[in-house]
Amino acid sequence: MQFPGRIIIVKVWRAQIGHVSLYLLDTDLPENSEYDRLITHQLYGGNKTMRIEQEIILGVGGVAALREMDIKPTIWHSNEGHAAFMMLARALELVRQGLDFASATEAVAVNTIFTTHTAVPAGHDHFPEDMMHHYFQDMYHELKISQEEFMRLGYTSNNHDFNMTALAIHMSRMHNGVSRIHRDVSADVCRDLWPQIEPEENPIDYVTNGVHVPTFLAQEWADLFDRRLGSQWRNKQHDPEFWAGIHNIPDHIFWSVRQSLKSQLFYSIRARLREQNLRNHGSEAHLDRLLRFADPINPNILTLGFARRFATYKRATLLFRDLDWLRKLLLDPERPVLLIFAGKAHPADLPGQELIRRIYQVADMPEFRGHILLVEGYDLRLARRLVSGVDVWLNNPIYPLEASGTSGMKAGINGTLNLSILDGWWGEGHDGKNGWGIKPVSENMEASLRDAEESRAFHEILHDQVIPLYYDHGKFGYSVKWVDMAKHSMSSLLPQYGTKRMVGEYIQKFYTLASQQGAGYSQDNFAVAKDIATWKTRINAAWDGVSARRLDTPGKQLEFGDALHFKLAVKLNGLLPEDVVVELLLSRQYNKVRLNQFQHFRLECTGTIGTNEHQFELNHIPELCGRQQYYLRVYPHHPLLTHPLEMGRMVWL
Repeated sequence: MQFPGRIIIVKVWRAQIGHVSLYLLDTDLPENSEYDRLITHQLYGGNKTMRIEQEIILGVGGVAALREMDIKPTIWHSNEGHAAFMMLARALELVRQGLDFASATEAVAVNTIFTTHTAVPAGHDHFPEDMMHHYFQDMYHELKISQEEFMRLGYTSNNHDFNMTALAIHMSRMHNGVSRIHRDVSADVCRDLWPQIEPEENPIDYVTNGVHVPTFLAQEWADLFDRRLGSQWRNKQHDPEFWAGIHNIPDHIFWSVRQSLKSQLFYSIRARLREQNLRNHGSEAHLDRLLRFADPINPNILTLGFARRFATYKRATLLFRDLDWLRKLLLDPERPVLLIFAGKAHPADLPGQELIRRIYQVADMPEFRGHILLVEGYDLRLARRLVSGVDVWLNNPIYPLEASGTSGMKAGINGTLNLSILDGWWGEGHDGKNGWGIKPVSENMEASLRDAEESRAFHEILHDQVIPLYYDHGKFGYSVKWVDMAKHSMSSLLPQYGTKRMVGEYIQKFYTLASQQGAGYSQDNFAVAKDIATWKTRINAAWDGVSARRLDTPGKQLEFGDALHFKLAVKLNGLLPEDVVVELLLSRQYNKVRLNQFQHFRLECTGTIGTNEHQFELNHIPELCGRQQYYLRVYPHHPLLTHPLEMGRMVWL
């Protein structure tokens, strides 16, 4: 690959995973300089120069690698903006074939999907203009656009750097967040890319993440399903009715699997903690005190787990805000609780490292020793043991910063109960019976007050609901109600939060349409792409001169069954009536609160007024009585647009 002042050799590795080929790009080759060998060495690290070079390798190099292997995708999907340079690389290919950049952009965008996994603006990569010029000046000359036009592809109103998310959105036509809540967060974060459109309507959809069930389901459960549900369960992963059969598994058998998995977890963490103790020159007596509750022979203690990257917004130490409360929760001799932490912080994330230090400090207090375990060396093996072995999975994110989250899904499909803030996937996955949800307090509340309030909520739910339910053993030696809730957790979450459902939604919402559009736009030497590009250029040139005014006198009250009559004069500034939609939005209202989704009614062009206005009219009889709220608006329309509001243009009356 040609970089400023040098050539970097990139090796392509292929990993064959079932029927799927995974291609990996590698610069750690003897032909490259020591610096260039580090580009693909680690994901996070270095500076912005390293970061942009990684993303050029991924995006531009990724396209080049596929072309070298004669692989011709019909759909392109960019997860995060990290790979967005691939859209420029594909546009450059088309410009070299004779298309102008605007037409090439339309041809590229219609079969490109962009997924954002980030809930905060700071999480989106951006690069200074001089850095972009250094790496891309040859490209934008070859694209036959100016530096200003090139930089506009990555422009956002709150930062003059080149924003990779903005580039990805500008050069794709299908965009999504990774949960229902995250869709709304993303729409708000990206609202300035469609400045005249309300965030609730802008062209961002969502597909909630999922986990690969055969990978993350413990083998003990797979074996039990084979015996009790039949081997066909692997082909029924997205069938809620089938998974209701989990309730037919005898309680004692279900409970024995749960206890077996907890026992395996205890064996695993005992081995790891023994290594930690040896490495830290701890005594055997100290180790015995540490492991006294993690008893694999008698794994009856209620065990809570928290394991993931120690980012500050995850609030790993939220339960430590009130140590008196924590003592009441963990130290009851009749109902003891074990709390296991595991995870890592980024080497440069000092606040994240401070969280780990705080956990260690509390865990090392004499009264908590053995009740709180911090397990080092977090890896996939330990993660799988934890999500399947603990009784309750904790998640304490600051709302609404949890884009989706997947560890709780992995726990849920293994019969572990979730206790979490209602954010990310749990905001839609919690049904009131499959775990515990904590409603987040107002986002406007001061941070320390918010943390105190939500910490108190965690303590109260644990004290009043979780611990009593678990220790309600009765005559069976285990809690029948706990087993019932665990069964419901598994039966409700497994079919809904597996990758079978997730991929199916991507096919339904995006992939099928992207494939069809890609084929349609490329026919006849990209005739449709050229037409759409020309049409959009005409719309953008005229839009600032488009306006509308009322010709009717709106009444404030009418009898039920009477018609609403709307008559508008619209100045189209050279556009045609078929280039726009003139629309009525109507909904019911009570105490200034909208009660339902807007209904949409289109006004028809009924003539001209003078030389530069068109008349649009609508007669509509409301279906319901009561207070109604309505708006009138005008926006561009073309039948081949992917999303009706993708241009972000709107005139409101």
